[in-house]
Amino acid sequence: MNMTNLPLRPRRNRASEAIRTLVRETVLLPGQFVYPIFMEAGTNTRTPVKSMPGIDRVTADLLPSEIESCLKLGISAFMLFPAVPDALKDKTATYSWNSENFYLTAIRDIKTRFPEICLISDVAMDPYNSDGHDGFVQDGKILNDETLPILAKMSLAQAEAGIDLLGPSDMMDGRVGYLRKALDEAGYTNTGIMSYTAKYASAFYGPFRDALDSAPKSGDKKTYQMDYANRREALREAELDASEGADMLMVKPALSYLDVISAVRQHSLLPLAAYNVSGEYAMIKAAAQNGWIDGHKAMLEVLMSIHRAGADIVISYFAKEYGEWYLKQSR
Repeated sequence: MNMTNLPLRPRRNRASEAIRTLVRETVLLPGQFVYPIFMEAGTNTRTPVKSMPGIDRVTADLLPSEIESCLKLGISAFMLFPAVPDALKDKTATYSWNSENFYLTAIRDIKTRFPEICLISDVAMDPYNSDGHDGFVQDGKILNDETLPILAKMSLAQAEAGIDLLGPSDMMDGRVGYLRKALDEAGYTNTGIMSYTAKYASAFYGPFRDALDSAPKSGDKKTYQMDYANRREALREAELDASEGADMLMVKPALSYLDVISAVRQHSLLPLAAYNVSGEYAMIKAAAQNGWIDGHKAMLEVLMSIHRAGADIVISYFAKEYGEWYLKQSR
């Protein structure tokens, strides 16, 4: 077959690694990652999360070494999640704004030691309340407006401790505007909000809830987290969060919602994060441990797909692993 009359050959741009690198459309840098860290009370303790190979819960005294290892890889943003003992939980999450709680104490210490890093908090009731829900529960219902003052107390305590970005993950209506007003009135005008804009009711949160023992004690979260069948609803949430003062938006989970990431990216000018959640991480690790896939290659492909879909910021438990790979590649 004579193919000499074939002037357009896309394969010419794939002919070598040098050419492929030259024309690569998407580049994901370690500095675009947020590394989530699970915390627990106590000292000098590292507790493996069984459903998340390679991930541990750590006590506050071990945080500096975790952060230093990430900084060497070019990762300078961290999201902290506390595993709160049941004895400290109650209906209204009062421990969340106790200035001496181990979470707030750790934030103050870390920001003193590493003022250059970005610390992102978790703002929701479920780590601290006895019901395991993100909002205030009464007679089996999660009450929206009654939750907002509780979230505000929590947020002000986190801002006072030195958090850079609040991460309201509760999905209550109006919470971004409520928190923004509370922060501004208290003088925390420079504390930003990375809103969990489109947080779906997902099966992929299981290992996270194991890590923090934060599963609901009854019912589910479908009256406040989004229905996974919906995409346009995410755009409505993005518009509302932006109008209420969010500085950054987030889609969670990431891998099953690449279309939502792309839609929000096209719809909004705000920086967009996507959370590569615990179940997505665990699936790759489990398949790799069984020899079913090349875990390293799958990690690279998944992370690039999230960034390619439109996420400026990738929140992932793979962050350190990716950073180590990137450092080797760049030498």
